[in-house]
Amino acid sequence: MKIIISEAYKKQEQIICQAIEDFESGGEVFIKGPRNTIKLFPLGEKQMNIKSFKVPNAVNKIAYRFFRKSKAQRSFQYAHTLVTRGIGTPYPIAFAEENGGVLFGKSYYISEHQESDLTYRTLVQEPEYPDFENILRAFTRFTYSLHENHIEFLDHSPGNTLIQAGEEGYKFFLVDLNRMNFRKLDFDARMKNFSRLTYKKEMVAIMANEYSRIYSKTEEEVFEKMWFYTQDFQAKFSRKRELKKKLKFWKK
Repeated sequence: MKIIISEAYKKQEQIICQAIEDFESGGEVFIKGPRNTIKLFPLGEKQMNIKSFKVPNAVNKIAYRFFRKSKAQRSFQYAHTLVTRGIGTPYPIAFAEENGGVLFGKSYYISEHQESDLTYRTLVQEPEYPDFENILRAFTRFTYSLHENHIEFLDHSPGNTLIQAGEEGYKFFLVDLNRMNFRKLDFDARMKNFSRLTYKKEMVAIMANEYSRIYSKTEEEVFEKMWFYTQDFQAKFSRKRELKKKLKFWKK
């Protein structure tokens, strides 16, 4: 098992390694998904959030072993990049990879567990949520700060931004970090980055209004482009969902 630990957590190496070893039998289940599982383990006064990635398919077992960085390694390295650029994310503790001979096996990404009050999905599902519009506008400014820092978060979707309310306003923390580009974003790339967040036109209108206040385009230009990419994503998502239904029908 290869384990790389952040410098800030070197002194807790034994505890971290033991938690990874005990992942299957110990810890508190936080999320149990079809692909990945997240468990919580104690780490002094804090908690470790350990994400276990699904063992990849045969092709990726070789790719991750020799040619590509694993999801765990990318998550760890991207988290450090976000931290250095002043972008909120749970602090990265370590990543671990299990390599058996020529094939890649299990992998884990470990970070500090970040408590939150809501995610962007909450706003989509609960339009009457307290301070709804101010949260949405603050989220838009946060996304603008990503773009200005040359960060293209490819999984910028409803569940991947944790939102924390405080006396000084709202704080945002990115999670599920393994798909990112670090490059200068043009207008189209910025607007496309909003496409996966919501199907609601009224939410897109608020985000477009806020983004246009701090960017060199009119509200009309921002909304037109943002809504275009939102509709395009929703259409592709619907076609993909219908195709899956048909495949399941023919398999019966």
